[in-house]
Amino acid sequence: MSAAGLGARGEAAASSGAPRAPGRLVLVPNALDLGTAPQDLTAVLPHAVLQWAARLHHWLVEDAKSARAFLKRVHAIVPLHAPLQSLSITELPRSAKGRDARVVPNAEFAHLLAPTQGGHDVGLLSEAGLPAVADPGAAVVAAAHALGLAVLPLPGPSSLVLALAASGLEGQSFAFVGYLPQEATARVQRIRELEELSRRLRQTQIFIETPYRNAALFKALLEGAAPATRVSVSVALTLPEGWCKTATVSEWRRLTSKTVLPDRLPAVFLLQA
Repeated sequence: MSAAGLGARGEAAASSGAPRAPGRLVLVPNALDLGTAPQDLTAVLPHAVLQWAARLHHWLVEDAKSARAFLKRVHAIVPLHAPLQSLSITELPRSAKGRDARVVPNAEFAHLLAPTQGGHDVGLLSEAGLPAVADPGAAVVAAAHALGLAVLPLPGPSSLVLALAASGLEGQSFAFVGYLPQEATARVQRIRELEELSRRLRQTQIFIETPYRNAALFKALLEGAAPATRVSVSVALTLPEGWCKTATVSEWRRLTSKTVLPDRLPAVFLLQA
């Protein structure tokens, strides 16, 4: 069924006089080009996803400014069903990153989903990639489940999954561990913990960093991990300048003079001991 057809159930119920069914929480993926030259959305998002984005009137977003920019790009391909200025765009509450971040279903998130009680679908959007995966939104999704709402994830790029697929590391068992500590000693200790966990479970460990700290994290990996540990780095995936390389720590050490990690492009780091 098309996006338009899926969205017509509330209107049909209203026209027949029947009670409107609750709306859904729709997880809308974004491109991975945040902070770079915008790419063609049709190269990374299915047309049906753009149709969904064009018809939604209620949005919960990581950042309102970038959300409006995304919807303007959608409009250039699939005209929005309502003027951008008339859409309801609400920013999600900010939460902690790293190991201190927790998904805590909270009654505060339920009011953000109030439009669903009137039969309206609500879109969830992050600044890049899939919402609620290494990005805000999980608490909203949990609140939707607690309210008995349908949650509809739409297909789109995830830098974590793309990096894993391109790494050649263990793809049957893996874990995303978020951000590593910023303090140097704690960061090396965490790297060695992940290395031991990877060795014991034969599991790929995946983590990320704020772009301007890419080089510092990469340096810590090469200093703290064992020479035989395999490390994969994926930078700016889906972008023209994107690349991915996997090598042992000892091999990376020989290549460091030729390896420069950008401080403005996102990177995903993976290790397997």
